[in-house]
Amino acid sequence: MSEPVNLAPYATTLHVRDHCLCLHAQRAARALARRFDEAMRPVGLTSGQFSLLHSLNRPEPPTIGAVAETLAMDRSTVTANLKPLERQGVVVLTADAKDRRVRRAALTDQGRALLAKATPIWVREHGALEKELDGEGDRLRAGLRRLA
Repeated sequence: MSEPVNLAPYATTLHVRDHCLCLHAQRAARALARRFDEAMRPVGLTSGQFSLLHSLNRPEPPTIGAVAETLAMDRSTVTANLKPLERQGVVVLTADAKDRRVRRAALTDQGRALLAKATPIWVREHGALEKELDGEGDRLRAGLRRLA
């Protein structure tokens, strides 16, 4: 006969639901992503693609590794997320001139134009969100940065 499984009491589950910072951060991240996905729908971007395009908006094309670091993602995920943008013609991937093993990503003219259309949408939606946070946006960002 097997040993009985020691299940966590329901009270523990309720405590985790109400107090777990990780759970609350995940829920908030999903809600924010849905909100910005909906806002970006008219220009055909997701919130993640918008962030990715902005991470490429630099004077010199960044390496995939630099983009991954900026977005706190692994390089393979960045590469996978760049593929549809590359197929749309808004991003181009090239080999680094000094080290052919390193790849760099850059916005095309079409990508810069798309970013120019999407950014005012972000400004509007972000402004509305800041109002909903009743002046707590800076404090929330500071706390999130400390965790990252």
